[in-house]
Amino acid sequence: MNRAKYLSAVFIGTLVYVLLSVSFGQNSLHCYKQMEEQKMLISKQTTEIQNINSELSLELAALQSDRAVIAAYAHKLDYVSDGEKLVKINGLKPAQTTLYDTGKVLRHEEPEYIPEKYCKIAGLFFGFLCALVLFLYDLNRGTIVFGKNRKPIVTGIPVYDLPQV
Repeated sequence: MNRAKYLSAVFIGTLVYVLLSVSFGQNSLHCYKQMEEQKMLISKQTTEIQNINSELSLELAALQSDRAVIAAYAHKLDYVSDGEKLVKINGLKPAQTTLYDTGKVLRHEEPEYIPEKYCKIAGLFFGFLCALVLFLYDLNRGTIVFGKNRKPIVTGIPVYDLPQV
């Protein structure tokens, strides 16, 4: 029975180590969740940048081939073609050009986790603590006795010291 008690202390220490490692360790569920969130942010940012890229590609194609678009951009830059007359009106704001917001720069962030050695130390600590509690319990019950208070162990044929009549 004593062995089973102390093996349960080893089991509890191992269980604490495994639970900490699976929950908060380097390859844990917590790290997996953090990396999934980061992946979603990067995916969203990538989609936005791809949309901006396709819009800019369309504008580039229009500027390279469509004469009306080229003329409109030239007028925005205060260019006039032959035969056109320039009329300046004071007090009006200049036309604003479209600025594309490509978002913020995303950098890889390391997930937060408990190092493996701390998980192992916690498992050992709880295992030794459980073993100590079981040892003190056995000591208190009298199952384990040290020194002169030991009861003699009789082996072989029992001999009884009975008074002679």
